[in-house]
Formats: sequence, C-alpha cells, structure tokens
Amino acid sequence: MRMATPPSNDQEEEMLVPHSDSVEGPRAVEAPVVAPQPETVSTADNQQLEDPSSSRFTWTIENFSRMNAKKLYSEVFVVGGFKWRVLIFPKGNNVDQLSMYLDVADSASLPYGWSRFSHFSLSVINQIQSKYSIRKETQHQFNARESDWGFTSFMPLSELYDPSRGYLVNDTCIVEAEVAMRRVYDYWAYDSKKETGFVGLKNQGATCYMNSLLQTLFHIPYFRKAVYHMPTTENDIPSGSIPLALQSLFYKLQYSDNSVATKELTKSFGWDTYDSFMQHDVQELNRVLCEKLEDKMKGTVVEGTIQHLFEGHHMNYIECINVEYKSTRKESFYDLQLDVKGCKDVYASFDKYVEVEKLDDDNKYHAEQFGLQDAQKGVLFIDFPPVLQLQLKRFEYDFLRDIMVKINDRYEFPLQLDLDRENGKYLSPMADRSVRNLYTLHSVLVHSGGVHGGHYYAFIRPMLADEWFKFDDERVTKEDTKRALEEQFGGEEEVEELNSKIFIVHFLFSSVGFTFQFSLKLLPQANPGFNNAPFKFTKYSNAYMLVYIREGDKEKIICNVDEKDIAEHLRMRLKKEQEEKEHKKKEKSEAHLYTFIKVARDEDLGEQIGKDIYFDLVDHEKVRSFRIQRQTPFCLFKEEVAKEFGIPVQCQRFWLWAKRQNHTYRPNRPLTPQEELQSVGLLREVSNKPHNAELKLFLEVEYGLDLRPISLPEKTKEDIMLFFKLYDPEKEELRYVGRLFVKTMGKPAEILRKLKKMAGFDADQEIELYEEIKFEPAVMCERVDKETAFRTSQIEDGDIICYQKWPPPESDNVYRYPEIPSFLEYVHNRQVVHFRTLERPKEDDFCLELSKVLSYDDVVDNIARHIGLDDPTRIRLTSHNCYSQQPKPQPIKYQGAEHLSDMLIHYNQTSDILYYEVLDMPLPELQELKTLKVAFHHATKFEVVNHIIRLPKNSTVADVINELKTMVELSHPDAELRLLEVFYCKIYKIFPPSEKIENINDQYWTLRAEEVPEEEKNLEPQDRLIHVYHFMKDPLNEMQVKNFGDPFFMVIHEGETLAEASDRIQKKLQIPDEEYAKWKFAFVSLGRPEYLKDSDVLSQRFPVIPRRDVYGAWEQYLGLEHLDTTQKRAVSPNQQSRQAYDKAVRIYN
Repeated sequence: MRMATPPSNDQEEEMLVPHSDSVEGPRAVEAPVVAPQPETVSTADNQQLEDPSSSRFTWTIENFSRMNAKKLYSEVFVVGGFKWRVLIFPKGNNVDQLSMYLDVADSASLPYGWSRFSHFSLSVINQIQSKYSIRKETQHQFNARESDWGFTSFMPLSELYDPSRGYLVNDTCIVEAEVAMRRVYDYWAYDSKKETGFVGLKNQGATCYMNSLLQTLFHIPYFRKAVYHMPTTENDIPSGSIPLALQSLFYKLQYSDNSVATKELTKSFGWDTYDSFMQHDVQELNRVLCEKLEDKMKGTVVEGTIQHLFEGHHMNYIECINVEYKSTRKESFYDLQLDVKGCKDVYASFDKYVEVEKLDDDNKYHAEQFGLQDAQKGVLFIDFPPVLQLQLKRFEYDFLRDIMVKINDRYEFPLQLDLDRENGKYLSPMADRSVRNLYTLHSVLVHSGGVHGGHYYAFIRPMLADEWFKFDDERVTKEDTKRALEEQFGGEEEVEELNSKIFIVHFLFSSVGFTFQFSLKLLPQANPGFNNAPFKFTKYSNAYMLVYIREGDKEKIICNVDEKDIAEHLRMRLKKEQEEKEHKKKEKSEAHLYTFIKVARDEDLGEQIGKDIYFDLVDHEKVRSFRIQRQTPFCLFKEEVAKEFGIPVQCQRFWLWAKRQNHTYRPNRPLTPQEELQSVGLLREVSNKPHNAELKLFLEVEYGLDLRPISLPEKTKEDIMLFFKLYDPEKEELRYVGRLFVKTMGKPAEILRKLKKMAGFDADQEIELYEEIKFEPAVMCERVDKETAFRTSQIEDGDIICYQKWPPPESDNVYRYPEIPSFLEYVHNRQVVHFRTLERPKEDDFCLELSKVLSYDDVVDNIARHIGLDDPTRIRLTSHNCYSQQPKPQPIKYQGAEHLSDMLIHYNQTSDILYYEVLDMPLPELQELKTLKVAFHHATKFEVVNHIIRLPKNSTVADVINELKTMVELSHPDAELRLLEVFYCKIYKIFPPSEKIENINDQYWTLRAEEVPEEEKNLEPQDRLIHVYHFMKDPLNEMQVKNFGDPFFMVIHEGETLAEASDRIQKKLQIPDEEYAKWKFAFVSLGRPEYLKDSDVLSQRFPVIPRRDVYGAWEQYLGLEHLDTTQKRAVSPNQQSRQAYDKAVRIYN
C-alpha cells in the first residue's frame, strides 16, 4: 500500500477564493451524512485571542466514490451562536482536485450588512495513519458577497480516490472542520512608506513570486540605473513596452508613497488575467526576464549590463588518470543551482558542486587516440559575477514516487560567503586569483508552503547595512537579522510547554491583492505534565533564492540612483500621472463641495446616435461636464455655458433628465424660473438622490434663419418636445435629424411635411412613424397612428419618434432589416462571437456577428456555413469559463441551450468566446451512445491497445465484449473476454455481462478487457482465484507499499507451494532468470506485506472464498516486490517547476 506524505497544515494555495459555483442550485444536503455533535476546544489560556469560541465538527461521508452529485453540503453546526456547514465538490470545482469550503448556512436569511470573522481549518482525515491527514487553515471575513470561503484545490483527486492512501476506507471519507470566531484586526492602517521608507507591490492574484523578484532587482541600484537608461520614447505605451513598463514601475517604487500596481508590466509581458492568477516559479521568471532584458538592451548604451552583473563562468573538465589527456569546456551561468538535500549549508553545496566523479570500470571515458581510460570528471569556477544568484533546489522530482517533493531540510547560509576558502578549492587554474571572491548577503527570497502551492516574499538589505526589510507584496516591515537568516534555514523547530496553552505559528499569505494571516495550531497534549518531550514540527517557510554582492564591487553595485538617471520624458510622464492622481484625489476629497453638471446638446445627439449609441439619446459620459461649486447661483453657471458654447444666456433653456420606469432616460421638463434662481447644489438635490454629485441637463437652443441663437418662445402645457431619428434600410443606418415641439392634441399627420424636410425627402414621399418605447430587457418599438392625437397615443415630452421611407423602395436587393423595429432588434442583440477550437483554446479560429437570440440550430447552421460543413449536427459547442479563460469541462448538449446568449453566459459574466469541434457523427446520435475507453490486453503478446467503443446507453457489458471482439486480435476464435475495473494498479471489479453500461465511469477508473484463461474456466472445488499485484516499498514509510504495473488473476491449487506458483508466474510474465532472482514474494493483507518462503503453501494463506471490502480492491493478494522499471516521464534534474504550475513562464513581447 502506498502512503505519500500529503501537504502539511500550512501548505496553502496562494489564491483563496469563494467557490465559483456558489450561485448554482439549492443549498441542500445532497447525500446522507452522519454528523456528531461538535466538540468544544478549550481556549481558556489563550487570552491574547480574546477567548474565541471554537468547535470541531466531524462529517462522515459514506459511498463517497459512488456520489454523482456535483456538490455536497454537511449538516449545520453552530459555533459562536452562528450556523455553519461544510461544502465539498467530490469531483472538484472545475479542477482535478477536491474542492472544500466553509459556508455560512443561513446566509440567505441574515439581515442586510451582516458579516462575521472566523479563523478555521478544513481537514480530510487519513484513516490508516492520522499523521498523514491533510489539514489546511485560513481566516476570512464572511459577508453576503462571500458567504463561503476555502480551497478550490484542497488535494489531488488521484490521492483521495486511491484507497491505499487511507483517505477513502470502505468507500468512506471523513472530513473535519475546526472553526474559531475572531476579532477583526485593523490590518490596513499600516503605512509601509512611513514606517520603512519603502513601498510594496500589489498582488494581482498569484503574482507574489514576481513581486519578490522585482523588489530584489529594484534594490540592486546598478541594475535599476541600467533599466532607467534603456532607450524609450514619449510615444511608447507602457503596456506595450517592457523597458518603459519596468522604468515606470521602478520610478514609482522609488518615489511613490503607496504600493505600486504591476498590471502595466504584466500587460507588457503579453499576459492576460489568467496568467496573473497562475503561480509560476521565481527562478524560472528570473531567467526569462533577464534573457528578455538582455535582448532589449542590445544596441543600446546599457548593452551587456545583465552579463556584467550576473554572468560567471565555470570549466567542465575530464582528465585521464593514466595518460596525458584532458578535455575542458568553458560555460557561462547567470545563477547557480545548489543542492539542499544532503547538504548542511552553502559551503557543503559548493563542495558537492565541484566534487570529482571517477569514470572507471563500465563507465570509462573514451579519450581520443587513447581509447577507454580511467578518468576524473568535475567542475571548477573560472570567475564569479559581481552579483551572485544562488537558486536553492528546494523542489526535486522523486522518481520512485513519481511526484515532485519539497525539501524542507535545515540549510544554513552565511552573512558573508568566502568562495576563496581553502586556497581557492572551487577555482580552476584559469581563475584570476587577484580577484577577492568575498560576498555579502543582499537578499533572501523565501517560499512558504508546499509542493502544491504557497507564497513568496523577500528579505532585503537595500544598502547592505545592518537593517533588514521584509517585502511581502504591499506590506514592507523592518526585520532583524535573525528573522531574515536563521528563521529561513528551514528544518524543524522545537516547541515546549504545550500543555498549558495553544501554540500558534503565524505567517502572512497574499491572495488577490489582499494579505491574510495563517496559523499552524498545535493543540495541548492529552496528558499535561506527563512525558512532556519537546514537540517538533517542520518549518515550511524557508529560503529559496539567495543574492550575494561581492565586497570588491559593492561601491559600484550599490550606487546612487536619482532623478538625473531617469529620462526626461519618463519623469514628465510619471509626474503628470502623479499630478493627475493627486488632482483626482483632491477632487474626491472636495467632491462634497462641488456639483458636476453634464450638459447634452443637439450636437451631441447628432454625433452619437447611430455611431456610439442607438437607443435613447445620448451617452452622458461623452458630453461636456462642468465642475461647479455647490453654492454657485445657477444664473452664474449659465454664464459659464455662454462662454463655453457661445450661446447667450437669454437663448438657453435647460431641461432635467429623468429615468423612467421602463429604464429609459429622457428629458423630462424644463427648469422653472424659480428653480433657476437657486444654487447649483440645491438644484442637484431636487433632481437627484442626495448622494449623487451629478446634475444632468439638456440644453435647448433655437436658431434663426441666419443660424444664430434666438430667444426661446415660452413653453406651455400643451407643448410637447419630441426627438426624431431617421432610418435608412438600404444602408442599415440610423441617425438623429432633430427635434420639434408639437401640440398635445395635434396629430402626427400635421408634422409629416416638416419631417420630410428634416430628412431631405421629396414632399410626396410616404413615410412611416414608430415610437421607440424601450430596449431593456427587450426592444419595444411600435407603429404610430398618424391620425391619432399625441395625447391619445400617450406621447409626452422627451419621447423618440423614428421614421423611414414607406413602403421601402422596390429593388432587386432584399433588405436584411426593412423596418425600424427589426433593425433595432438586430442592434440590441448583435454579438461578435470568437470561435476557437479545443486544440488551440487561446487562438481565434474565426469570428461571426450573430444575434444573441439565435436558437441553437441557427448558431450551428451559421458555423457550418462558414466552415463549409454540410451537416450542422456534427458540430459540438463548448462554453467559455470566464475565470480560468479555458473551455468548460462539459460540452453543450445538442439543443441544450435555447439561445446564443445562454451559451455565452458564465455565472454573472458574459463571454464572447465559444469553442467548436467537428464530430465524426451527428451529435444527437453520439449523445444517445455511451462512449467507453477500453484497454485490451492481448493474451499472448505484451501489448495493450486502447479502443473507443460507442454503444446505446441501454447496452450491457456483454454488448461491449461482442463489439470489442470485432476490433481485436484474439488468441483463438472461441476466446472468452471479460471486462475489469482497474484503479491504481489494483483490480476492483469484474463486470457481469448483464450490467448496464450507462453507469460505468471510465473517468477515474481504467476499463480493461482480457481473455479469460482456460485454467480459470475449469476450477476444482479447492482451487483459489487470487489477485496478484506488483509492489515496492514506499520510500517514506517502509511499512507501506506502492502498487504499480498490471495486476492479474492467478489460480492456485490445493497444497501448491510458492516455488511452484513462482515458476508459473515467471513463465506468464516472461521475466529473465537474472532479473527474476531479485524478486521477492509476499502475502499482503491491508497493505502490510508478510514475506513468503519457497516452501510456504499458498492455499493456507488464501481462503477458498476470499473476503472482500464493501467496495474496492481485494484486501488480500500475492505481492510481487521488485523495482518499477516502467518508463517514467522525463524530468530534467534542473527543472524546478512543480505540479502546481500548469505551464512555463513566457514573456511574449
């Protein structure tokens, strides 16, 4: 049985988010659960936390692997007078990990504005060895928007569903939640600039690794000066220029009073939001960024800076022992990767780096002219760079366990590093011995967490003085030397006197631009005062990268950098940005003293309608805005308008806008003379809600024949001001043509001549009129009866009349939208959709302009027409996940979405991306079939062939076998096949031929088909059919085993010894004698191996009717212990990227 060490308590993901499925479905328990009463956790001696109320809740979930529900809720439990429950996604919340959250059970019924703060942990219990239980801890301010919080990637599903790991026993999973109510601390009052003189960098979601590296590079003044001297121009855009974006970032770090955003820099990298939420490796980013800057610096005054600062050289050599022959090769490096495992400190790592390897026996060196020779192979350094970057190999690939692991061993590094020690033992004969290689520690980059994720921050001595600073995203704090050095060595820490209080280890954790505090809590001993040995726990925060500066280059590297090093255009640009920022800040602070008056005019309507907008009249964000003091009389404001627009005061009439019940926004009424005598502030309060600082007005102006403004006639109650739009179906064009006053009892027929003149139509041209009534949620545009009075038609001030020629001109052309309502419907629903293939989910394949109300059939018809496919039903669509920027896991079923808009919606966001694929059969037919992937194991050949089998859902396993027989090569025509369920190299089930295939799940389990051996068909009464599995010892736990390879059945006869069975096994597997002699055999029960001797009688070990678990692999089997020689995926020894990082760092620009 394999028992892998799971992530420890404080190995948190960098990003903690509310689960993305929180709005879907009813919040009800979807499976039977058993939930004991919570246990109270004593906190009487923990007064520094103000006696928080704490409880532990246990949730036992049976039949876990057979759950089909997407999410499950536990029973409700109470802590601190509040109701809670645990929410899990057994198959992951759109990830291949168990997702688990703490949820406020009664959030829907709580009063407006509720919130509560809790420190909590969630655990999945290991039922075989509790010390391997996975526990993750965090804290959160719960509120109506974020009523659940936790871990989307809690643990890999592959580990959870492997019964040998101990998290799923008898198909039962045990989940624990420990919840403590906490007082909210005012974390945000801290001012980094005021306290330290430095500012931090904002976290975009998972960019702490980048922030720690950028702070380190910024505090190498020579590097910063070189970045400032990279040529950029005033026409460059930071988001499109890496040099300018980095210059801007460094300038703000140097002169800003607040934390600095990195979005411009990541945009210049070509990253999107998805990249910002993908944590990468800091070492990898360092190399990629330096390579990119080195390339950008070519041909400039700072060419060669990267090499000058960071480049060193070493010599690889092979020297023959018995003949005069030596081969050398010079190589450069920008950083050195030092082993942590097996090394106590940096010097031990350098000793290992230059360790001499002997090439002898079967590994002799082939020297030119001398043939195979005994030789020595090694590395020596020719020169070290002024800035020495040491990457500590905290992450390694464990080939035995086929996983990445973090090395948390204690590893020391000195404040001063002498690489000339012991007469220059690290230096080659070519090295310049006059250069003193004595280095001083400048910065320590720390990784806190585990292999599945974590958090980065940096300790830096900016001027190499005694004072250290911790740069943790936005927060910068002063730290002492011990905190920066000794506490980052890693290893274990002893804690004593745990019997009287709870010990809490704190560390800060950034996510989505915020910082959270996490703790590893160690509960009191069960027997205080008895056997109180010091408690040790592993420290998961440790140094990951070290930066040293050579003493002899210190004055040059730690140089002065001031404004004269910064290009004039950059200083001006950034000062302007700062001034604008300060101006906005001042405006915001003085906003209560001013009113913003937005004035819309006929000119604005003419410019916007048919271009920027089609519905209503104007976008108020694009009209002239006046910032006027609230106490200013409105008459003085009119004088401002006269100066701005050249409209005399007496020729101005202002109308108030009003939002109607149908959500349209129209001029409602003119200001009264009394209102115009008021102050601007009072007028704003009359027209808006008190908190709104804006006043929106429409300026009515009339012009005489000479096109000069004239005085306005008095408006009576019988006058209605209407606005008119003209539609051209041939050009599909809508434009504003003006406004008119009409009488309430007048009829539209009376103004037809004026409307034709405004449109430039002939007097005898027939026209049709429509009223634009509303456009949300649907367009309403109705024909206007020309002979009915305006009042009767309920037409009032501010209404919009659209008109067009009627009937449309006879033409060979068929207009797409011949009438105004159809055109407005099209405009309201049109959507440009970007279609992509699943193979290239980041690249648009083509784009189509479609209507959001198109049916499913219409959408696939349009796609088929575009790609030249005759049968649209062969197209299958998949929606876009707006959060991961990837296709959703499940495709859209045939006619599974009513309209295009349904396909584009993702929770509360709308996408413009759809993925398509062309199937080899119509989708309706495919959906009626069950698709199974079956691995066929040939009876006489060592080959496995995967087959895709599609059958109707009501088919049986017998149908699958019959179909498979037509596809595979059998050992003989009458061979009998069977179908097995295999999971983690164990056989869990032989499917009966009558079982329906609809419920067979091949997503996590492997379906294996094989011929039934003849010996199994004719079993004697005392014969046993046993399971035989390959295994090896788990390197971390000798008491546990790891299965691998292909399991199989074997018949053992009454009285048969191991020696006799062993011969049959060797013949079956065709293992050479030399290799087979190394194999061991064991009777394995409950994951514990008991080794057998050749003389042991196997039938005495295995009962005639083997015992079985409720569901799962047989608990007793014959184990074959040997090395796993199956091919592992290749991983470079220097490759440090971890499982949590899905893709390599790329800078695209």
